[in-house]
Amino acid sequence: MEPSQALGLVEFLAQTDAVSRTALAVLAAMSVASWYLIVVKALHAWRVARRRAHFMEAFWNSPSVHAVAAHLEEHHPEEPFSHLAWHGIVAARHHARHGANRLNEAGSCAEFVTRAIRRVIDEETARCESGLTVLASVGSTAPFVGLFGTVWGGYHALVAIGLSGQGTLDKVAGPVGEALIMTAFGLAVAIPAVLGYNTFVRSNRLLLARLDAFAHDLFAILTTGSHLGEDGAAPAAALPADLEPTAPGVH
Repeated sequence: MEPSQALGLVEFLAQTDAVSRTALAVLAAMSVASWYLIVVKALHAWRVARRRAHFMEAFWNSPSVHAVAAHLEEHHPEEPFSHLAWHGIVAARHHARHGANRLNEAGSCAEFVTRAIRRVIDEETARCESGLTVLASVGSTAPFVGLFGTVWGGYHALVAIGLSGQGTLDKVAGPVGEALIMTAFGLAVAIPAVLGYNTFVRSNRLLLARLDAFAHDLFAILTTGSHLGEDGAAPAAALPADLEPTAPGVH
């Protein structure tokens, strides 16, 4: 930034009134919130992708669901796929051992597992979408906040020019150009928020599609009874009880 540009920006900030300062404060808060969410969600997505790759390799290379459950007992589920696998296994074991003793356990084992898997997918969907509303709101409203500051600053600049009686181009260009800085601030806040929102929406869509595909595979494995035991053919009811969770329900 050239010295003249820096001087113009400082002069503009010095001449702003309470309304313009409020608009600047709102834009600054929007920028901090959007960048915080962008950084946090980007790091979270990176960790999830890395842990998912490790878990999926371990899952498909395991000889049985018993081995998967033992692995999850040692390594607490930390990402959506292992979380889904753990709750699906727990649901199948719980229904096989206790049957349908309550309304939330009504139906066959397949129906009970389906409800457990669907509940986990709904939770992961809500977790993936957290923060996106803020990014969408910032991306859609920040330009208008900046435009409001521009209109307000331009109004005061024109009033000052009218009172001074000097309407030449060199007198008008400075104040009006400084007022337009608010529009630039609004765009600078909105553009990263919009790009971040679109990136995370696409990333979440791909993640949930993969999670849904894995849920179908997991459901088939748990309900057909194949590869559930250590011998590779034991039914769900014959799974060792030592891995049964202490909680009476799925969660």
